[in-house]
Amino acid sequence: MKIDETLRQALLAGVVDAGERVLEIYAQDFSVETKADDSPLTQADLAAHRSLSDLLERLTPEIPMLSEESEEIAFETRRQWSRYWLVDPLDGTKEFIRKSGEFTVNVALIEDGVPVFGIVHAPVLGATWWGDVERGAFKITAEGERAIHVRELPAAGERPWLIVASRAHGAEPVDVFCTQLPAHERVSMGSSLKLCLVAEGAADLYPRLAPTCEWDTAAAQAVVTAAGGEVLDADTLEPLRCNQQPSTLNPSFIVCGQRSVKWERALRHSLARRT
Repeated sequence: MKIDETLRQALLAGVVDAGERVLEIYAQDFSVETKADDSPLTQADLAAHRSLSDLLERLTPEIPMLSEESEEIAFETRRQWSRYWLVDPLDGTKEFIRKSGEFTVNVALIEDGVPVFGIVHAPVLGATWWGDVERGAFKITAEGERAIHVRELPAAGERPWLIVASRAHGAEPVDVFCTQLPAHERVSMGSSLKLCLVAEGAADLYPRLAPTCEWDTAAAQAVVTAAGGEVLDADTLEPLRCNQQPSTLNPSFIVCGQRSVKWERALRHSLARRT
């Protein structure tokens, strides 16, 4: 499916609008519930879900949607979808609750298991990343829109590698991974912002060696891919794919702007230690 300019602009405006609804709740006192999987749920998650559901139903009624906050949809149904929207209305709910600002609104178009278009909006930062594998990747801020691209790994002695990692999950295996790398710096943060930093050439690698779900990563994976990078299964080094199994859990993965035997060796070492 080709995302034409009219549809793209409507999608971008709708995602930003969902972000505004999130910000309204962020500025207030809000309650926190606990879902069956022990993850937190706020009014902002539900408000963004409703906003994006209405948006996508209005713009593309023929395309089904799977959201983190949807009712469960059986794999027997989902496996028939050649194309669908995959939505995380509020990625980084724990960061939302902590008031760190590190949360995003995410919408991805999946075709035959591949994220081909994605929007990641960070309401507090006032920044939006979008990517179309046919058109490239872009970042929108108050200064305007600019094309983004991943960067090459530095030559020896040129600068430290910059590794972004989760603040809350999987620290120990990432510690092991990092011990095997050349000189590097490490920055921890929440949500899909980490993938976007790799996409815009502000970071080199994002190893994720703890559980995530497909809706956590799909939109930003489209941005990374459109920016010339890759989101790879940590075991196979093949691109992540969606909707290939009943579970929506991702395997461990790594986000890179460029492949290198140095980080591949470090990754193998980390995975071997973990098992």
